[in-house]
Amino acid sequence: MFKRILVATDGSALSEQAVAKAIDLSVLTGAELFAVTVAHLEPHSYFDGSTVLLNDREIEESRHRSVAAAQKLVDAVKSAALAKGVRSAEAVVMKSNLVAESIVDVAKTHECDLIVMASHGRRGLTRLLMGSETLHVLTHSHTPVLVLR
Repeated sequence: MFKRILVATDGSALSEQAVAKAIDLSVLTGAELFAVTVAHLEPHSYFDGSTVLLNDREIEESRHRSVAAAQKLVDAVKSAALAKGVRSAEAVVMKSNLVAESIVDVAKTHECDLIVMASHGRRGLTRLLMGSETLHVLTHSHTPVLVLR
């Protein structure tokens, strides 16, 4: 049925539910699992409208912390998958500010035949302001997407 499943995670509780389902599906189908998260290259203060300016050292430290946290997150998914009997699992950290595009790129690069991810179900002004990475993946991926809420 599936040969390679990509699961996107951001570490949230809802995302962890998607991870659990992706692991179960990988075990059930014998598929390889690719756990993916995206580490932002720019400090969060740039995204949330803050006027705080960081120097080059602080920016580099922020990037390093972001990548380290992202690696820890996907390594935990990989370990959990292998412990549950997934035959092959890989932890992938993408370094980008473009979350949805990175997820689509990893799915294409690894020839995944399913993307599993969560949707926070934001509506109205919150969705407009924050956007929807899941919606962006749904509209731009040629790989089928299983969305969990």
